[in-house]
Amino acid sequence: MENYWLLFRKVCSVLMPLYILFLLYLMFFGFGRSQYDINIVRMIPMFSTAGFVEQTILWKTIIINIFGNILMFVPFGFLGIIFPKLNDFKNLIIHFLSAITIVESLQYFTRLGIFDIDDIILNTIGMATGFWIYQWLNRRFIGKDS
Repeated sequence: MENYWLLFRKVCSVLMPLYILFLLYLMFFGFGRSQYDINIVRMIPMFSTAGFVEQTILWKTIIINIFGNILMFVPFGFLGIIFPKLNDFKNLIIHFLSAITIVESLQYFTRLGIFDIDDIILNTIGMATGFWIYQWLNRRFIGKDS
């Protein structure tokens, strides 16, 4: 089983940078995104998400938006595979929050998105979920933490 785990680690090491580039593309250019006329900041937690749910007619759109913001960041919980010091949740959350805040800030400054605290919250939930899955898989199949 450990051979499969080593293979999984190697595959993650190759795919993670590509996945990060794909996500950055989506966050800045995907979904027909164009530059806003003004810079927008949303700092009241879950206010914009509640408003989005309230104003959206199709549940499919709500689910794709909210759960997409969570699920797309689950792989970041597996960063400990590539960077062993990120096997510690405290280190991972500090690095992740720093990185996602920088990305949200870049969206604000380029006006190719909105600085939205809800995105940071939902993305972090995704990363934390991924970390929990990674830790569970690691204990289940390897029996150790790194």
